[in-house]
Amino acid sequence: MIVYFAGTPYDGVAGTDRQLADRLNALHPVLYVDPPVSLLTPLLRPHLAGAFRPGMRLRQEGSGVWRIRPRVLPGMYRPGMHHVTAALVRRTARRTGRRVARRMDDRVAAVVVATHTDLLNAVPGARRLLYVTDDLVAGAELIGLPRRRLAAARDRMAAGADAVAVVSPLLRDQFKARGRDVALVPNGCAPEAYEGIGSEPWPEDVPRFDRPAAGFAGHINARIDLGLLEAVAGAGHPLVLIGPHDPGHHPARFRALVRRDNVCWTGRKSFAELPSYLSTIRVGLTPYLLDDFNRASFPIKTLDYLAAGRGVVSTDLPATRWLRAFPGGRELIRAESTPRGFLRAVEEELAAEPVPDLLARRREFAAGHDWTQRARLLAQLAHCDPVSSALEEPAP
Repeated sequence: MIVYFAGTPYDGVAGTDRQLADRLNALHPVLYVDPPVSLLTPLLRPHLAGAFRPGMRLRQEGSGVWRIRPRVLPGMYRPGMHHVTAALVRRTARRTGRRVARRMDDRVAAVVVATHTDLLNAVPGARRLLYVTDDLVAGAELIGLPRRRLAAARDRMAAGADAVAVVSPLLRDQFKARGRDVALVPNGCAPEAYEGIGSEPWPEDVPRFDRPAAGFAGHINARIDLGLLEAVAGAGHPLVLIGPHDPGHHPARFRALVRRDNVCWTGRKSFAELPSYLSTIRVGLTPYLLDDFNRASFPIKTLDYLAAGRGVVSTDLPATRWLRAFPGGRELIRAESTPRGFLRAVEEELAAEPVPDLLARRREFAAGHDWTQRARLLAQLAHCDPVSSALEEPAP
């Protein structure tokens, strides 16, 4: 059994943590530990209140994953209190993990930590795997935690882990520069989710534009270069925005953007709804700001667009370059570092007719980066998977 300490709640955005946990569970039982909550969490983060309902007991999700949401004291990440929070989460996970393992006549063989809190020793005797999915030190201001504390926790966990995995090539380079050997386990995609794309009814909240549309799927927050979205809409191209907007991220500019007649903002949609909404666009956008936090990231949406058969235009991130280095990647994924180049690439992709051969090549490329492959590699690193798997890397 694997205890997976997640950085995001299971019923939140179906990102790295949930996608990997569901597929790990097909190999070995998984206990998914949500980020902790207190009674104040819904008040302090009302936009996440649905995903952070406090007091949830142990339950089994439809995927078979066991799940617990630890309850802790208010002020959980304040100086000093963060130690109390970590102790409470460790105790909850240790007790719950052992109870689930006994119920299944199993044992906790590995602990995977994919969050900023040092929880590696939550289950004594279990193999400890640190999985770094973001450069949280670079993003300290974005997540509202002290940079020094995040750096100390990262270095302590890297030194104490039995194995370290990272999500992006840049993170791998950073850890290697500190003398730590790490494995690259990038984000993936779920090609099977898009097999029936185009056969679903047209979403009622998306108009039928008279020209092909570009689209963005994800959180519109401080990681996103709003100027690139404004440039696409300003050139008159239909633009579909799928996902929530952070109220603190350029509120006036965002309101002006979504008021345009050629812009449709759908708000938050579930992963199950995504194929229907991606069917309304011809090209998907990954308009990340080129800052230190984003350079270390690996956007899932790029592969999701390809799995849906859509063209892709991204800013020039290291993860994008890594994908483009695979055979066919440069043709299928456009990467631009300037607003003018980004808009030009979008216009060229919008003009490209989606012939069956092109759609098939996009989907085939995405299928080479599916979540099941990533989960097998992560399980192997945790010494829980008897099936040998190695990540295919592009040629230098």
